[in-house]
Amino acid sequence: MLRRTASSVAALAATGVLLLTSCSSPAPEPTSAGPADPDASVAIRLVLEPGNLDIRETAGSSLDQILVDNIYQGLVSRTPEQEIVPALASDYSVSDDALTYIFTVRDDVAFHDGQALTPQDVVWSLQTRKDTPAWRDSARLANIASIAAEGQDVTVTLTQPDSSFLWNLTGRGGIILKEGDTVDYKTAANGTGPYALDTWLQGDSITFARNDAYWGEAAPVAEVVFDYIPDNQAALNAALAGEVDVLTGFDANLTDQIEANGDFAVALGQSTDKGTLAFNQTEGSPLADQRVRQAIRQAIDHDALVEAIGSGSTLYGPIPELDPGYEDLEDVAPYDPEAAVALLEEAGAEDLELTLTIPNFYSTTIPQILVSDLNEVGITLEVESVDFTTWLTDVYTNRDFDLSFVLHTEARDFENWANPEYYFTYDSPEVQALYAESLAATDEAEAAELLAEAARIVSEDAAADWLYSGASVVAVGTNITGMPVINVNERLNLAEITKSNG
Repeated sequence: MLRRTASSVAALAATGVLLLTSCSSPAPEPTSAGPADPDASVAIRLVLEPGNLDIRETAGSSLDQILVDNIYQGLVSRTPEQEIVPALASDYSVSDDALTYIFTVRDDVAFHDGQALTPQDVVWSLQTRKDTPAWRDSARLANIASIAAEGQDVTVTLTQPDSSFLWNLTGRGGIILKEGDTVDYKTAANGTGPYALDTWLQGDSITFARNDAYWGEAAPVAEVVFDYIPDNQAALNAALAGEVDVLTGFDANLTDQIEANGDFAVALGQSTDKGTLAFNQTEGSPLADQRVRQAIRQAIDHDALVEAIGSGSTLYGPIPELDPGYEDLEDVAPYDPEAAVALLEEAGAEDLELTLTIPNFYSTTIPQILVSDLNEVGITLEVESVDFTTWLTDVYTNRDFDLSFVLHTEARDFENWANPEYYFTYDSPEVQALYAESLAATDEAEAAELLAEAARIVSEDAAADWLYSGASVVAVGTNITGMPVINVNERLNLAEITKSNG
């Protein structure tokens, strides 16, 4: 009855690795002499600090980036190359009808407070997330019919096939918490990962300490310090002063400066980052007209934009190369200012004035290019740079915007285009139906084909513009090894990072 899916997933992942090695710079090998120091502290520059640490309810990739894998874990996890691998489950199997999943829970796992993890914690965690809409990714578990434990086995039965279910368990939807825990999740954490939360100096840094009671191989360093430095020049200065060992979210245009003395090497890795220019398409907005949105898309020189930011690649649809359903959609919106002008005239939208709302931690390069390109076709663009909390309130929650730019880092997040309640304000019953079909598909190839079909419709509708597919630009100290360089804005698993004293 049961079939293993790990082999088929691994095969797809192997294909992804071939693509990655042809398009990405690998993590640099350490060049400083000396053995790894087990008492080392590694300082990593990050850009966006979370407002709180509540992985259950708080939105934002800044939490997933540091907490998932390092502090919290699920039954399964995923590698940077997007391969699904066992984690708190030592093994798992899936029935031929894709309705029954059986996970064997490891029997040697403890939470950071010392209490043993039990299969009942697994049942409680998954059931509570499913039943609690306020918890992030609750809806991803909507197809669960029942969850039951017998011995170390946990059986999850679905009401219908869900091609994304196992993947969903690698994210927040699958995080296993301690039943009845009284920890203050906003400021503290109690997980099962290789690191435990040590300190949080709000506005400055978060420190993780090695979990010496970890069920797996112990972390090779004593602690990791995440230093939050939004400004790239300030981050560069900190690196050159020896204050940080790794810079994520690095500006590729500063590569020569940071590599000059030989203490750092810059690596480029693929990512699922999507530089998304969102359009508020609500009724009454000039952007409710598809012709206006299409005109904006064709007014933007995407190749020049990618060249200006110094990394990444063009992207003309909602699915990046690392995700199932990717297709090159440049034919849908090629750079053509003359066509853009004609579309605006046809829509009666000449001399249009719009506002771009953008979080203030992004560089000025992107808005400058947008202002220039749109001005060429008669659109006046005013830029409103705001702090991220304001962006979340005004754009994400209240939908009070014309255009907005943000880098969406989440993998396999096409569901947002099938959700008319999301801040994208895009509502297509046809796309929603195709997405539902892709979830119900029991064949991975069929599911990907349906996603590709839906993604092309989204692009043809000019539901947004995808300015670029971001690269993971990471400057790594030459005495550091084991630092991930693929998709680090979404997930940053530090279980293998080491530092030498040489």
